Amino acid sequence: MSEPRTIYLKDYQPPAYWIDTVSLKFVLDDHDTRVQATLSVRHNPAREVGLPLRLYGVDLTLKAIALDGQPLEEGRDYRIEGETLDVLSVAEQFELTTEVSIDPAANTALEGLYRSSSMFCTQCEPEGFRRITWYPDHPDVMAAYTVTVVGDRASLPVLLSNGNPIESGDLPNNRHYVTWQDPFPKPSYLFALVAGNLEKREDHFITQSGRKVTLQIWVEKQDLNKTEFAMGALKRAMRWDEDTYGREYDLDLFMIVAVSDFNMGAMENKGLNIFNSAAVLANPETATDAAFQRIEGIIAHEYFHNWSGDRVTCRDWFQLALKEGLTVFRDQSFSADINSAPVKRIQDVNFLRTHQFAEDAGPTAHPVRPESFIEISNFYTLTIYEKGAELVRMLKHLLGPGDYRKGTDLYFSRFDGQAVRVEDFIDSLAEAGNRDLTQFMRWYSQAGTPMLEVSDEYDEGAQRYRLTVRQHTPATPGQPAESKQPLHIPLRLGLLSEQGEALSLVIEGKALGTDTVVELRDAEHSFVFENVASRPVPSLLRGFSAPVQLQYDHSPAALALLMKHDEDGFNRWDAGQQLMRRAIESAMRAIQQQQAPELDPLLADVVGTLVSTPSDDYAVLAEMLTLPSEQYVAGFQQRIDVDAIHQARNFVRQALGDTFYAEFLALYRQQQSDAPYVPEFKQIAQRAIKNVALSYLCASGRDEGLALAKQQFDADANMTDVRAAMTLLVHSDNSELADHAVKRFGEQWGHDSLVMDAWFGIQVTRPQPDVLERVKFLMQHPAFSLKNPNKVRALVGAFATNRVNFHRIDGEGYRLLADVVIELNRLNPEIAARMIVPLTRYQRFDEQRQQLMREQLERIRREPLSRNLFEIVEKALAAG
Repeated sequence: MSEPRTIYLKDYQPPAYWIDTVSLKFVLDDHDTRVQATLSVRHNPAREVGLPLRLYGVDLTLKAIALDGQPLEEGRDYRIEGETLDVLSVAEQFELTTEVSIDPAANTALEGLYRSSSMFCTQCEPEGFRRITWYPDHPDVMAAYTVTVVGDRASLPVLLSNGNPIESGDLPNNRHYVTWQDPFPKPSYLFALVAGNLEKREDHFITQSGRKVTLQIWVEKQDLNKTEFAMGALKRAMRWDEDTYGREYDLDLFMIVAVSDFNMGAMENKGLNIFNSAAVLANPETATDAAFQRIEGIIAHEYFHNWSGDRVTCRDWFQLALKEGLTVFRDQSFSADINSAPVKRIQDVNFLRTHQFAEDAGPTAHPVRPESFIEISNFYTLTIYEKGAELVRMLKHLLGPGDYRKGTDLYFSRFDGQAVRVEDFIDSLAEAGNRDLTQFMRWYSQAGTPMLEVSDEYDEGAQRYRLTVRQHTPATPGQPAESKQPLHIPLRLGLLSEQGEALSLVIEGKALGTDTVVELRDAEHSFVFENVASRPVPSLLRGFSAPVQLQYDHSPAALALLMKHDEDGFNRWDAGQQLMRRAIESAMRAIQQQQAPELDPLLADVVGTLVSTPSDDYAVLAEMLTLPSEQYVAGFQQRIDVDAIHQARNFVRQALGDTFYAEFLALYRQQQSDAPYVPEFKQIAQRAIKNVALSYLCASGRDEGLALAKQQFDADANMTDVRAAMTLLVHSDNSELADHAVKRFGEQWGHDSLVMDAWFGIQVTRPQPDVLERVKFLMQHPAFSLKNPNKVRALVGAFATNRVNFHRIDGEGYRLLADVVIELNRLNPEIAARMIVPLTRYQRFDEQRQQLMREQLERIRREPLSRNLFEIVEKALAAG
C-alpha cells in the first residue's frame, strides 16, 4: 500500500532498454517458490545513454542478482526503493540474472503467481508479473520467453506455460520439469504458468491453410465432464475468425485452463488462456442457457485476443481499449452470428445503457482512452470494454463492411508483433476507407454519454420532412461542458408511414432505400427528406448505431406503431421499453401522491397484441415482454426514489400478469417441450418466452402461478427452468414455497461450487425485508469465502443490486458493503475496488441516503488503503 502516484498519458516515454529474450526457471513451492530470471538486455537508441535499468517488483525477496555473471552489491551497483529496483551502471548490451523467493500460498490478491485450489496459476495483466520477478513490467517491452517449470511429480504432474513444450524430464526427490518456448515476442502481462493435478479434453482444428492445431482444455478431474461445450465453442470461434477477419491461429497448441479463484472472467495469455471456472465449465445439468451463451462469448473473446491483443498489443495501458474494445466488438459480432443478432444487440445495449451510462454519469467517469490513472486495474471498466466496442461498431457503420475489413487487414499486417496506439488502428481504417477520421478521435478523449436532441418539421405542400439533430455532452470530472466538442456520430434511421409502412428515403435527390446511415459532425445539423407524402414516424438510432442518449418526443401512439411495425428489431424492442418505462413512471407519480396507480391502456393494448399473436421469433418476443429494470428506470430520474420505482414496477408487472393471465398461461403451455435439453437457439428461445410468461403468471397474485412455478422447479428438467422457477418461488411472499426451493436446491447442489453461486444470488436478491440478515447468515456458510471473487460477487455483489434492500433507509445495507470492502482491501484490493462502486453513485439519491453512503465512504477512507481503493474513494467523495 505505497504512496499513491498519478501516472499521465502525456508523460509516456519509450523504455530506456529493450529485453530481447527472457529465460525463467520456477522451482515451485507453496511458500518458497524460487524464480530465476535471465534477461538479455540492450539499450534503446531512442533514449539517452547511461540511464539505470529500472525494474519493478512487489512482495519479492531478492536472493541474488548478477550482471554478465558478476554479483552486484546493493547501494553501489543497485538500489531498491519501494517497488522499484535500479541497476545503476550498465553497458549498451548485457545479461541480467536475478533470483527471488515468493510466497504463492499467501498471495490473496490473486495477481502474479498464486495458489487456487490444488494448483499454481498466474494472472499478470496488467501488472501482476512484478509479483513474480523483477522486470521492466510495461506492455511495450516485448521479449521471447523460454520457461522451465519444476514441480513435485505426484502433486503437480502437469506443468504448463506459453508456447510449445521443447524438453521435459525427471529430477531427484520425485521432481520433474518441463521447458516451454514461445517463439512470438510478448509483453510480460501475457506470461502464464499453471501447475497442478489436472486432466485434459483434447481435440484438433485444421486451419484454413491446412495446419493441424492441438486444442486442450485442462481442468481438475471432477470438472472434465463440463468441458465439451467449451471445446465446441473454441472451434466455432476459430473458424469464425478465419472466415470473418482472415485471422488464422499461429501456434501448434492452444490451451485453456479453468481455475476457481480468479479476479476476472478470463485471460488471453499467448497460447495458454487461463479462465475463471465460471467462464468455461458447463454441462446441461449445471448450467443455464445464459451461462452457455456467456461461456461461448468469453471463449471467443479470449481466443480473438490472439490477434487483437497478443500479435498486436498496446504501447501503454492508456491504450487498453485498443485491444479490449476491438475484441469485445469481435466477440459480440461472433455471438450475433452464431445465435440471434437482434437478441444479442438488445441484450448488449440494455447492459450498456443500464450500467455503462451510469458509469459515464458517475464520479469515476473517464474517456475511453484515459488521460491519467493512479491504479491501472481500476480502468478495466465498462467504458473501456463496452463503450470501446461501440466505437468500433460506429467505425464499421461509417466505413461499411468492406472497407472495415480492409482496414483491419491493414492494421494486423502493418503492426504485427508491435505495441501500438489507438491512432494506429484509426489511421489503418481511415487509409483503407479513404476517410478522414480525425474528428472521430474525440470519442477516445471525451468522457460522458452524448445527448442527441431531435426535432422535426413536415412541409405538406413541398412533401419535405426535416429532422434537426443537436448534440452535446454533459460535464464529467475534469471535463466541463464547455470543453466538450462535437463528435462524429453515425445515425442510422428510417421513416414509417402512419400505417406502419417503411418509406423510401431520398436526400438531395439520392435514393437511399428504406434504411440509411447519416453522419452528424456539427453541434446542430438538419437532414431533409424529399418526396414524403404524409407526416412520417421517424425510427431513429436503429440498431443503436451510436452510444448516445436520444431525446425525441415520440407520442405513445407512435411508440406503439414502432413496436408493432418497425423493420428494425432493436427499435421495436426499444419502443416497447419506452412505453413500459413511461407506464412505470406514471405509476410512480400516483404512488408518490398516495393515489392508486392505473395501467396505461395503450401499453395494455400493445402487450395484449404481442402475447396473443403467434411469433416467428420467441427470443425477441421474450425481450419485448420483459419490463425495464429498476436500475434502468432510475437512470431517468433526477432524484431517485428507490421505493416508488420498486412499487411502481411491481404494480405494472402485476397488472399485466392479471390482465392477460389467460394469454400468458396459453403461451406458457404452448412452449412446454419434452425434448432433451440442448443449448441451441430454438430451444433457448422457447425457454426464454416460457419463463417470461411464468413470471407474469406468478406476478398476477394467483395461486396457480406459483403452483406452476413449483411444478416446474420440482420437475428438474434443466437448470434454466429450475433457476427461473426457483427465483420466482424464493422472491414470492409464500415462505413455505420459498423455503422448500432453497432447501431442496441447496441439498441437491451443495457439492457444486458454481451452482451454489446461483443459490446465493437468488436468495439475496429477493425483495422481502429479511434479506440483510440472510446475507449475514450466508456469509458464514461453508460454501462462501471472502477470498474467492466468485463467491463475493455471487453473494455481496448480488445483494448490492437488490435496490430496495441495499438502499434501506437505515443505511445498514451500505454499512454491510463497507465492512466487506474494508476486509477485501486487505485481501484483494482489485475486488475491493470493484465492489465499492454502488457506494460511489450517491449523488442522485435523497439527502438522507446520500449522507449515509458518504459516511461509509468516509469510514473506508480512514483505513490504510490500497492504490485501487484510494483512487475510487477520493474521486467519489470529491464529486459530492
